Amino acid sequence: MPHAKFIVAGTLIIGAIVYLMFSGINDSMVYYYSVSELLASADDLNGKGIRVSGHVAPGTIHRSPGTSEVEFLVFEKQSNRRVPVVYRGIIPDTFKDNAEVVVEGTYQADQKRFHANTLLAKCPSKYESQGDEHPDDVPLGKVAK
Repeated sequence: MPHAKFIVAGTLIIGAIVYLMFSGINDSMVYYYSVSELLASADDLNGKGIRVSGHVAPGTIHRSPGTSEVEFLVFEKQSNRRVPVVYRGIIPDTFKDNAEVVVEGTYQADQKRFHANTLLAKCPSKYESQGDEHPDDVPLGKVAK
């Protein structure tokens, strides 16, 4: 019978570990919403931690002087629907007009505004060189135009 105690204790410990793993994963998961999905479910998502993906609407970036606060519109290219975003924090170098962004935070339905605590800006998928020549085509010791 001493083996039965170890089997029961081991099963309980393994069960507790599995439970903690799955409950921790579920608590930390945040679903991505498009702008249209957010606006369609605004009342249900009010005050909940979510992520919204979209693009920065051109000409809508407004930085508050002397602070790290920035306000802008995130829009969805398919529908052109927009949501205002307020973010306070470090702004990525790749954050600019038309940049693809993901903001994480809460939507405030009464203000019709998204308060972001995280701002991620995607790097461009295509980099273009400034010169006409490829570096391998320039002879050693010469400078490319």
